[in-house]
Amino acid sequence: MFKPAAALALLLAAASAVLGSPVSNHTLTGRTCGTSITEEKMRANEAHFLANLVPAPASKVNAAAAATVSVYFHVISKDSTAAGGNIPDSMIADQISVLNEDYASSGLSFVLAGTTRTVNSQWFNQVGPDSSLQTTMKRQLRQGGAAALNVYTVGFVSGSGQGLLGYSTFPSDYSANPTDDGCVILFSSLPGGSTQRFNEGKTLTHEAGHWVGLYHTFQGGCSGSGDQVSDTPPEASPASGCPTGRDTCSGGGVDPIHNYMDYSDDSCMNQFTAGQTSRMAAQLRTYRGISI
Repeated sequence: MFKPAAALALLLAAASAVLGSPVSNHTLTGRTCGTSITEEKMRANEAHFLANLVPAPASKVNAAAAATVSVYFHVISKDSTAAGGNIPDSMIADQISVLNEDYASSGLSFVLAGTTRTVNSQWFNQVGPDSSLQTTMKRQLRQGGAAALNVYTVGFVSGSGQGLLGYSTFPSDYSANPTDDGCVILFSSLPGGSTQRFNEGKTLTHEAGHWVGLYHTFQGGCSGSGDQVSDTPPEASPASGCPTGRDTCSGGGVDPIHNYMDYSDDSCMNQFTAGQTSRMAAQLRTYRGISI
């Protein structure tokens, strides 16, 4: 006897098999960044930064050429399908456009220098912060020097990276471990991706923020020197969604929920402050040889 419901279920299952099953973290409850730093390590980094600070040049005649960052995209997939991580060139181009829009006020621009594609289900599923897999992946794929941004797109399905949107290294990390330098992000967080609330490309904007030397706006909570930037109000904890008027630390102003270095939804993020721009310029001069 023909059963329409059963037939429909079989048809949907077949379609799913053809199109590829989505990974489990396409829907996240909030932004999850794997970039972290202890207060002790931050103090050491800041002391080194101040001791080795490269001052701004007296003339910026040659700054424009030096302010273009070459970006190498490394697409890691579990198979040849888009759902399996093999994102199209058009999404990468859109992501570069988002970076250029978001960093326009800083004087920094980005250009795609190359794209590699690797089918490796173990890397796609299990790469995460401090894992041996991510070390192997980066050693095999990374290109360029300190001024080149390497971006790796993976699935963050299991292991230390499970559920993450991304993580990054800081400029001061480069000299000790050059091959580790770069950003690792969820493939479906690129513009037009399938991760709801986080598919406008702001994940790479956020992770690249660490790559240029910025901390989270909630670094240190309500006390201490926080994120080392004077014009980002202190914040007790990461924001989620777009909580207008949120104020978790008394006396410093409302939380910077629209800042790219908070944890708000992509649609809520739209700014770096002047202080952040100054800090990234100093970090880039000092550690990456980039002048803006």
